[in-house]
Amino acid sequence: MSNDVTSTDGGASTAPPTRRRRALWVAGVAGLTGVVGLAALGGVAARNDKPKSDQVSDAQPGANRQNVSDDGGADKNGAKDDGGQDDDWSGDDWSGFDDQSGKDGKDRKDGKHDEKDRTQQVPCDTDKLIQAITFANNKDGGVLELAKGCTYTLTRNQDGNGLPVITEHITLKGEHTTIGREATADYFRILNVGAGGHLTLKGLSIRGGQTLRSPITADPATVWAPYSALVRNTVAKPVAGAKPAAATAAKPAATTAKPVEATAKAAPAQAAPATAAPAKATAKAAPAKAPAAATKAAPTATKATAAKPVAAAGAGPAAVPLVEQPGFTDGAGVLVQPGGRAEILDSELLYNQSGGNGGGLANFGSTRLSKATVAHNTAFFFGGGIFNAGVLQVDESKIKDNTGIIGGGGISNGAPEIFTDDVDGGSVWVHKSEITDNETLGFGGGVLDVEGTTTLHQTTVSDNTAVLAGGGVAVADSQLTLKDATVVKNSTAGVGGGVAVAFDSVATIENSRIKDNTAGFFGAGLYNDDSVTTLRDSEVSGNRALGPLGSGGGIYNTDGGEVSLHRTKVTHNFATLPPGGISNGLFSVVRLDDESVVSANRPTNCLNVPDCF
Repeated sequence: MSNDVTSTDGGASTAPPTRRRRALWVAGVAGLTGVVGLAALGGVAARNDKPKSDQVSDAQPGANRQNVSDDGGADKNGAKDDGGQDDDWSGDDWSGFDDQSGKDGKDRKDGKHDEKDRTQQVPCDTDKLIQAITFANNKDGGVLELAKGCTYTLTRNQDGNGLPVITEHITLKGEHTTIGREATADYFRILNVGAGGHLTLKGLSIRGGQTLRSPITADPATVWAPYSALVRNTVAKPVAGAKPAAATAAKPAATTAKPVEATAKAAPAQAAPATAAPAKATAKAAPAKAPAAATKAAPTATKATAAKPVAAAGAGPAAVPLVEQPGFTDGAGVLVQPGGRAEILDSELLYNQSGGNGGGLANFGSTRLSKATVAHNTAFFFGGGIFNAGVLQVDESKIKDNTGIIGGGGISNGAPEIFTDDVDGGSVWVHKSEITDNETLGFGGGVLDVEGTTTLHQTTVSDNTAVLAGGGVAVADSQLTLKDATVVKNSTAGVGGGVAVAFDSVATIENSRIKDNTAGFFGAGLYNDDSVTTLRDSEVSGNRALGPLGSGGGIYNTDGGEVSLHRTKVTHNFATLPPGGISNGLFSVVRLDDESVVSANRPTNCLNVPDCF
């Protein structure tokens, strides 16, 4: 379950539906493994390259930057700016900080001191930044004003964090200021907000964080096999000579997991000469132990990506934590732990690469992004731009050009099981934002929700790509609301080019547009499987199911699903096989009110829909 119980406005959150999981995705995804590989995304594996220091965002300042590393001093005019103080950086930890301010004997009480008195100027020196954060953590927080146009370059880390873990209310303010990891440094994230910590970023660019990948690879089709009977069969009997897609994308060294034919789900092979743990009879083999280097990537274990204890024969089941915990490698740019808070304002998360979930941001607490840009990030599991298992609010922001290998190219709210239990999604609210040009080999090119609640309000989801399902948005066992939203020009080789709703989910689409999306199989506009979807005052038009078996260009409803249309238009959609408008399966229901219009679809308008031909 999600670790936060409050919504973004402080009220009680809506608990995500708790329902059964069943293998209900349609046959349309069959055969994609071995047929549609990494090349389908045009070189997504290229994102494995370490961030380059010369990579810039479209928000590049006009003024020249000062570059500085934690080896000390800015390189401006070749002189080291030490601020007249001796550095207290030593070895692998952040040792004390001699306070040069506050010597007037005035101590703050209860953290209510005037902000001006709590503000400290931080010169363009990485050691001074580290020391200032350490001091602020020890003194009930503070406001740190960073040097304008400076690049603080991190070359060392403690416990996988480039900067000290935030444990108090600390604000980092900059102007065209960058905090980044040196491209040749060891793997570590940039920022980590601990329980009780509250971080505010203003006017900063967080870039180049990189966390260690798991030595075990994961094939997207294997991960999603429980959600599709034919994908599962394909994985159990792989096509001769075909490589799993993710084996190319995320193959570390020479270790590669092979699909295993099992009663329930395929499990990853053991990597390295680690002691093998006994596996349960017909469920899953235990995942490999994390390598020694991985223990540096973060101090906490995870229900999502860390090894879960396997019960010995005759013993009871292992305890499952009630609160979702971040993994060793989650959140390469920023990690917000349970009980932590973050506000990312007028800032950027760029070119970060997570070996787990959340390339730019992994939120397990409460986070708000406002007028922010999350771009060019990669996650080798879920959430190329953002991974959420808490409370997330995004407004007037851009989530673009991110890659989540297994699912959720732009945003992933929760995640299905890979090596251990799944991670329940939390609450996501996106307002007046753009989610564009993101991609995944699995489900949810733009947005993925697994057992959570997602609302997209006055938001555009466009030009995203998913190989298996849900080019724009994919939800499983979740609650989805689209209000005044636009889902346009997304694509998938499988089902649900615009929106894929499945596994007993509930979707409400109001005053929204699902237009010009494409699918290789079914439901180019909307794919609804064993779920309840309601469209009001909306438009489904110009979508195309282009594969040789393509059907239901506008809407494809199957496996007991229910779709209700109120004052909604389904027009000018196309499919290779009839119908082009709405395809309704046996034992499924499509309801049209008198004010809805289904017309000008090719080759026909409807199949098995009352009063529609």
